[in-house]
Amino acid sequence: MNIGIGLAQTAAAQGQRAALFHGRTCVADYASFERAARRVAAGLMARGVEAGARVAIFMANHPDWLIGFYGALYAGAAVVPINAKLHGREAVFILRDSGAVICLTDAAHAQALVQADTPCVCVAPSDLQGAAIASEITPRAASDLAWLFYTSGTTGQPKGVMITHGMLHAMARSYLADVDEVRAEDAAIYAAPLSHGAGLYNMMHVAAGARHVIPLSGGFEPGEILDLAAQFGSCHMFAAPTMVKRLTEVAVATGRRGDGLRTVVYAGGPMYTADILEASDHFGAIFVQIYGQGECPMAISALSRHDVMDRTHPDWQARLASVGQAQTGIELRIAGNGPQGEILVRGAAVMPGYWNNAAATAATLQDGWLHTGDIGHLDGAGYLTLSDRSKDVIITGGSNVYPREVEEVLLRHAGLSEVSVVGAPHAEWGEQVVAFVVGDAPEPELDALCLAHIARFKRPKRYVRLDALPKNNYGKTLKTALRALLEQKP
Repeated sequence: MNIGIGLAQTAAAQGQRAALFHGRTCVADYASFERAARRVAAGLMARGVEAGARVAIFMANHPDWLIGFYGALYAGAAVVPINAKLHGREAVFILRDSGAVICLTDAAHAQALVQADTPCVCVAPSDLQGAAIASEITPRAASDLAWLFYTSGTTGQPKGVMITHGMLHAMARSYLADVDEVRAEDAAIYAAPLSHGAGLYNMMHVAAGARHVIPLSGGFEPGEILDLAAQFGSCHMFAAPTMVKRLTEVAVATGRRGDGLRTVVYAGGPMYTADILEASDHFGAIFVQIYGQGECPMAISALSRHDVMDRTHPDWQARLASVGQAQTGIELRIAGNGPQGEILVRGAAVMPGYWNNAAATAATLQDGWLHTGDIGHLDGAGYLTLSDRSKDVIITGGSNVYPREVEEVLLRHAGLSEVSVVGAPHAEWGEQVVAFVVGDAPEPELDALCLAHIARFKRPKRYVRLDALPKNNYGKTLKTALRALLEQKP
């Protein structure tokens, strides 16, 4: 079944309920939200979009993002969400690789795409809303593609994760069973990018007839979030651990208790025990942790609000440091014979493979199991603890940075002969990007090079100059030695 039908069902039963808010202003009830989506669908089909076609969305958080999302689903298209923080050239790669026929965008991002030689038509969702209304929602099977999410690998080359309608239904079921209930009186605040997990969570809230609040800032401003939560009440929010830390700091400094915040689901990076202790002590039982990957979106494991708050169980500290237990419909296994190894996942929410990338699919999906690339262990009660990442991904502020793509950009400078990028612990962002460089290229020129080719958040925040990179007998750079060097020279 087309996952988008949830909007049609809610509009039919609760059309008068307030649906979309921009800041504190209601811009659509469910009936008008659904009509707008049907108009977008009609506009897309008039431009040749057929079932199975890819429609990208590259724009900042805005109510039009959700209208465009459901319009594309209604037309039977697969949505290709693109992080609004990406450089135009990075977005164009995704458009080309996915074969997107249309990109829904806003003025600023459309300009970036044109400058980067976009391969497809760029149009604002509002410009597709003519007089025509799609009378039918295009049928889709559980195995049909719904969401083509691009995630970089250790090579730095983005890969398209194929997420089907069936996977999204499975994710929604496990959310309601293991993460949180959703009620009509709830409000979802979208402070994290709609192109990622926060966007996927909209579907459960649409099905319940809840409200959807897009901050006027378009992102995460702690004071604004606290104000909106107090205004709307019964609020849900998805947040990276660094966002939770900043929200706590601002609330403590201003004496606010987070009135109106009902649930904060956190994921996307390491949550330090001291940070979640401070947050839960201040705000109370509002936090739930989930662990997922693009390849199994938001659906691998969950740590309940009870486990986050419990201080009586003999293992409460270990459980608080874990990512919880397997979500409904998910099997977890640790590879190898020891207590610690690569985390393997199997279940209805696991992807069928990568888009047009058989080699990567074969390497990641083996004997029915998803090989996550993360290292961890399971205790006797089924609590999963992550101990390391076998991949070198850097998670800064909840966003992934893959060292290879930064290294390749820096090596375009003629003044550098070697580069290796690693993550260093950072009190606010979780990690920061550090580049070890061999050569005499000036730092301002390296910064300019990065800003011309990759997103700003991927730019190194620190450069360390060496005469040569440490290597093993096979000539491979020893990133462990580089991290050890950072500990000696903080």
